Amino acid sequence: MEIVKNIIIAIYLIVCVALIFLITKQSKEDSGASGTVMGASASNFYEKNKGKTKEGKIKRATIILAVVFVILNVALGIIYVV
Repeated sequence: MEIVKNIIIAIYLIVCVALIFLITKQSKEDSGASGTVMGASASNFYEKNKGKTKEGKIKRATIILAVVFVILNVALGIIYVV
């Protein structure tokens, strides 16, 4: 059981560092008040194909790593309680 705990902690640390790196690499997408007043359009070509861009891939990887982070948190919680 100790080996499994150490492996999960190692994976957890790698996920944490990767998550921090990806979050800092993301660009700010929020157009703020000017987008609200000017009526930012979501029907242009870039908005429709956003998932295929570098920013879209970074966002998808961040979401996946965040889910893995939560799963590892629950797993470590269960391991340390038992």
